[in-house]
Order: sequence, then structure tokens, then C-alpha cells
Amino acid sequence: MSTGLSSVWARLRDWVIAICVAAVLLVTALARDHPATDLGLLGYALAVTSGLALVVRRRAPVPVLAVTGLCVVGYNAVGFEVPAVAYLFAVYAAVRSGHRLITVLVSVALLVALPFAVMASPADGPAADAFAQARGVLELAWLIAAGAAGEALRQAERRADEAERTREETARLRATEERLHIARELHDSLTHQISIIKVQSEVAVHLARKRGEQVPETLLAIQEAGREATRELRATLETLRNDAETPSYGLDHVPKLVERAHGIGLKTTLTIEGQRHDVPDAVDRTAYRIVQESLTNVARHSAAATASIRIDYRRDALAIQVDDDGTAEPGSAPVPGVGLLGMRERVTALGGRLRAEPRTEGGFTVQAELPVARIS
Repeated sequence: MSTGLSSVWARLRDWVIAICVAAVLLVTALARDHPATDLGLLGYALAVTSGLALVVRRRAPVPVLAVTGLCVVGYNAVGFEVPAVAYLFAVYAAVRSGHRLITVLVSVALLVALPFAVMASPADGPAADAFAQARGVLELAWLIAAGAAGEALRQAERRADEAERTREETARLRATEERLHIARELHDSLTHQISIIKVQSEVAVHLARKRGEQVPETLLAIQEAGREATRELRATLETLRNDAETPSYGLDHVPKLVERAHGIGLKTTLTIEGQRHDVPDAVDRTAYRIVQESLTNVARHSAAATASIRIDYRRDALAIQVDDDGTAEPGSAPVPGVGLLGMRERVTALGGRLRAEPRTEGGFTVQAELPVARIS
């Protein structure tokens, strides 16, 4: 059940309880004999008011406790022998909210004031005094029972909250341990190999320049890719070690991907459509990774000469399309490699859609649509 629906149901339930209690108190007051005085209407009004005050017992338990207590004293003072049902509900709500001391003080004051109210009422005499004493003992028992019920439920809710917090802390701890484990594995398995690639490419570039030879574009692309891989791996490891950190790569870095693609001989164009606006960080990172992985697949598998990137800023979505003129044949099923699976998982996690398939005119296309929640 959603939070909004739960709130509406809780308010409706409060109204139902308050109206029912008010109706019971009114019927009880009408059914019993009481002195015929000019204060009769006041007694009925106080009985109904004590019941209707329960509508706000969750939001204002202490004021409701005071109002219902004063109503009990008031309608007893005008001769209405009506049980303090509304006050018992108020005691339960106040204790459940944690206001134990104030509930005890108000209840003691009520028990002290009630005998004086009964003695001041028109229904005076020995029988009335005896009835007042018996009812006082009964109401004290009900007060203790209502307070005990409220305290029991409060303790149960507190234990449930503590158990939930413990589960959440345990889950966070396990997630942290898993992130650290992944970070160690990535560091041990990739850092050494990437460092070797980076160092070897830089040495080769240095030697070529030292001998006065022209450095091949492919070798320069390998050198730049090694540096970029080192930076990305470092950012990823920092993210895994501290989940407050987030990778800094996003749509602003797509032009660098285009430059690197040119460095390996892949003629790449970038087109931005629509009015650019801020997108959530998760969408920003996912869009960058889609473009990055798509260009990587083009360079590794498609034997393409050109690629085009189109980023479309729509009102409620961000659309990314990467096309190439590679050797993919129309109608052939794409092989679901790790790159495509990773893109699909990222897009699905954001509630978006992904298409990755050969184009009818030849080559391959990757199309992603990521929803963007905007406040108009």
C-alpha cells in the first residue's frame, strides 16, 4: 500500500472511531436519567465533544488528553453519568506516543477532580456517593488497562523499529564488505595489466619520437586509452570503497570519446538535439557508458569506418542512438556479449528501453531511451 493511501486510510479510520465513540456517548447520555436542569444541553455537547476530539489524537495526543479529561469532569458536574470512554482512548494514544508522565499526571488530576464534580452535580445523596465511589474504582482499573495497552504497543513498535534498523545496518554492512571485496579483486586483476599497457605504450611512443620516427596514430590511441583506463579504474575503485563517491564521467565527457574514436581511425560524429537540461546523475552516467560501450563494440567487432552518435534531450526522456556502417547483416541476431548485457541491465534498472540490433541498411544500431523525471 502506498504512503499516500495509507495516510488517507489512517485519517478515515480516526474519523470513524471518533464518530462511533461520540455516538455511543450520546446514546448513553440519552438513555440514562439525569437531573432536568438548564445545563442538559451542555452535558450532551461535552459528551459528544469528548468523542469527536479523538479525530486528532495521533497528531496531538496531549491536547486531546486534556480536552477529553475536561469534558469528563464537565458532564459529570452537570449530572451526566456517562463512562469516560473517550478519555480511555486518549490515554491509550498518549501513552503509545511516549507521553507517559503527562498521562499519569492528567489522570491523577482527573481522578481527584471527579468526586468533587459528582458531589457538585444535582444528583446528590448517599446513593450517588456510593455509585461515584464504585465507578471511580472501575474507571481507575480501565485507566490502568488503557495505559498498559498503549505502553505495550509502543514497546512492540520500538522493538520492530530497532529490528528494522538492525536489518538495514546489516544489509549496509554486507554491501560495504562486498564493495570492498570487488574493489580488491578489480585492483588485483586489472591494475597491474592496465599499468603494463600504459607503460609499454608510453615507452614505445618515447622511443619512436627519440629516433625521429612518426608515431602511429594507433599507438597514440593505445597510450591515451591506457591513461583513460587508469583514470576510470581509479574512479571506480574510489566509488566502491566509498559509496558517497560517484564516478565523474557523464555526458560532458562524450566529446572525449569521439576524439579517442578518431584516434583509432573511426570517423565519428556527435549530434545533440533538443534543449539541453540537467538530468539525474544515474541517467548521466548511464548515457556515457552506453556511448562508451557502443564505440568499444564498433572498434572491436564491426570493422566499421564511420559511426554516428545522436543524443536527444526530450521533455521526459533522454534518447541515445549510436549507429555504425560495419559488417552486421540485416536480420542477423546480435550476440549478447558482456557489453550488451551490461548496457541492458543499466537501462532496465532506470526503467528505460534498449534496442541493439543490425540496421536494415547495414551496420549496427544501439538505441536507448532513459526516462527523466522533470518538475514543470
